Amino acid sequence: MIKIRIYPVTMIGTNCSYIVDEATGKAAVTDPGEKSEELISRIREDGGRLEYVLLTHGHYDHICFAKQLADMFGAKVVTGAANAEFLQNTEYNGTRVHGIDFTPFEADILLNDGDKFMLGETEFTYITTPGHTKGCGVFIADGVMFAGDTLFCESYGRTDLPTGDEAQMVQSLKKLKELDGDYQVIPGHGPMTTLEHERRYNPLMRML
Repeated sequence: MIKIRIYPVTMIGTNCSYIVDEATGKAAVTDPGEKSEELISRIREDGGRLEYVLLTHGHYDHICFAKQLADMFGAKVVTGAANAEFLQNTEYNGTRVHGIDFTPFEADILLNDGDKFMLGETEFTYITTPGHTKGCGVFIADGVMFAGDTLFCESYGRTDLPTGDEAQMVQSLKKLKELDGDYQVIPGHGPMTTLEHERRYNPLMRML
């Protein structure tokens, strides 16, 4: 079982999730696009047992504090193999166009579609979902989907940025729609939803 607390970061409200495996106290953070003193304090209060920094994709509002946070607690940066270039390419990750000071970095662990890993006693599965960017993916654990900018509440990520592709987005949402069962969905921005709600009310998912 996991417990989750969301820390909104950046001016555009990125959902940065703090995830704790209740059995062991080991923790992970998703998409730290900006420094959050509140989040850092919480990690320290919980014993500083941060194991992973998980990146759903490589845009600046999801990655800009990833390396610093990982180094602070000796954690590993984890993302999809197709996302690796975004951690180096300032045009792809948007830091150049937004004038953001950014030091390129490398992930410690690169995942492929369907790969699994453990946070304490909780199993995580990584699913590739290109469309918003070619490097997008979602993490699933304990009935929760950390969806990044692939799936939003009754919407989905824009596809007009570098490496975005509308046809790939269609296939990625079809892939998520066809998963067995229901999931709580924590998107990269905006309110939480469920996969079943999106199957019923997401305009694109309904068409698939």
